[in-house]
Amino acid sequence: QVQLVESGGGLVQAGGSLRLSCAASGRTFSRYAMGWFRQALGKEREAVAVISWSGDSTYYADSVKGRFTISRDNAKNTVYLQMNSLKPEDTAVYHCAADRDYARVVVGDVVAWGQGTQVTVSS
Repeated sequence: QVQLVESGGGLVQAGGSLRLSCAASGRTFSRYAMGWFRQALGKEREAVAVISWSGDSTYYADSVKGRFTISRDNAKNTVYLQMNSLKPEDTAVYHCAADRDYARVVVGDVVAWGQGTQVTVSS
């Protein structure tokens, strides 16, 4: 089973950038599809971005297309979320997720979740 630890969250002004990292344990990381989800206070969790194990396929929520980029480095067992042009509505706890099935990551039906990292965007 893969274990996930996020980092890189913080406070940033609107229009700024942050890069989140998710470090995974386990020797089979390269076989997992990975995703980033977020949950704002009082709202449901939503999928932000997903990447296949090979990196060939990606999914983005409409609200972040053109601003966020998901990537992975299988040699470092790490997945990243580069967030640019941040908006106050991007404020949320961001969680990393993993599953061997790409489609299951998209819908949030996964075998592993990270503990989350807070992103706060001030106006």
